[in-house]
Amino acid sequence: MSGRVEIRTVNKPWGYETIWAHTDQYVGKILHIVAGESLSVQYHNVKDETVYLLSGTMKYWVATDGELRDVHLREGDAYRITPGTVHYMEAITDCDVLEVSTPNLDDVVRLKDRYGREGTSTP
Repeated sequence: MSGRVEIRTVNKPWGYETIWAHTDQYVGKILHIVAGESLSVQYHNVKDETVYLLSGTMKYWVATDGELRDVHLREGDAYRITPGTVHYMEAITDCDVLEVSTPNLDDVVRLKDRYGREGTSTP
């Protein structure tokens, strides 16, 4: 049904995410990452996502040829992550990242996490 939707903010150890769209076909989020913080080194089994750097400076690490490399996103750049791709974000300054994905919020396999959440999967 068309109309206004509920917007949720979820606190994270690295900042917070604002979920502004959540349907059975897609999810839209804004990730606010505090300077000096980073998300988990992770991959997804099913989730397919694309990110767009709205503001800030960050390193966006993506595994290519088995090695994590910074793909150097700048404001206005977008990058797609397909299932199985190891990746993580590291904020140099406060950052806002627009993320659109399939609705598989629980599909997170954490390989390394500075906040002690390795191996867990939470929305």
